[in-house]
Amino acid sequence: MKLEFNNRNTKVQQLTDFIQKSIAARELKVGDKLPSINQLSNRFHLSRDTVFKAFTDLKSRGIVDSIHGKNYHVASHNKNILLLLDEYTPFKEVLYNTLRDRLPSYYDIDLWFHQYNEHLFNQIINNSAGMYNRYLVMNYHNEKFSEELVKIDQKKLLLLDFGKFEKNGYSYVCQDFDTALYNALETIKIRLKKYRKLFFVFNKHHKHPQSSKEYFSKFCIENNLPFDIIDEITERTIILENAFYLVIKQEDLVKIIKKGKSEQLKSGKDYGLLAYNETPFYEVIENGIASIGVNWEKMGTLAADFVVKEDPVKIFLPTEIILRDSF
Repeated sequence: MKLEFNNRNTKVQQLTDFIQKSIAARELKVGDKLPSINQLSNRFHLSRDTVFKAFTDLKSRGIVDSIHGKNYHVASHNKNILLLLDEYTPFKEVLYNTLRDRLPSYYDIDLWFHQYNEHLFNQIINNSAGMYNRYLVMNYHNEKFSEELVKIDQKKLLLLDFGKFEKNGYSYVCQDFDTALYNALETIKIRLKKYRKLFFVFNKHHKHPQSSKEYFSKFCIENNLPFDIIDEITERTIILENAFYLVIKQEDLVKIIKKGKSEQLKSGKDYGLLAYNETPFYEVIENGIASIGVNWEKMGTLAADFVVKEDPVKIFLPTEIILRDSF
């Protein structure tokens, strides 16, 4: 492996990354002696202090060790996993915890969030290329494959969640926000017909795939169900009695419950409520909030299997509804 310095990171960080990549690539094995501080200083035209700081960083993470502060050697072959998610939500925590619990202790997970920022996403991918044993990545877009991902070894990359794009032989565990949504609503069609109107609360700023609106509308039209798509719950919103609300953002869910209470209405009794993406607290708030979405624990389990077994996986998780008393 070659080391060419650039201006994106400090020389300490770049040397640290170089040594870590060499270990991950098995160019250096457990017990192998590393070049001395003087040797690396002369080889890369670095100060001895720069090399020492890189060794200190690697030693603090248990990657290298030394005898009396010299004669550094490779201490372990802990496997490093990059988990790049879009943004924090409670159900992403379920994914992370499942992954963490199912991986052996010698796997280290670096968790990052790209916040749907393409520049940040590209920067994280660029900086991490070659540094990890496995990459578990939520793309920043549901319908556009990031070209930056070609910098990652195809066999080491698992695409999560989003996936309405050509995946070119990559492994994936994704969900379908279109037909699967339609089919899930079909399973509760008889219940939905009891409501006078169906609302899809879909905030225009939310990164949930816009195509879900199309398939929600398609379901309602084909079943002769009055419906509307509203942007958000505001102070002026009136919760209609005997109406049904499909809600994406938890913030809007809380607003509906609070406004319903102020109007003496209760979910499940006076109006219907179905939340997108299951979280543990939906089981205990009110008398239980029904949810729709994929099983995030299952996603974490399949991701862990991909990491440990190193077998390719290509699956769209089913969209399911967990029935509770909210409708």
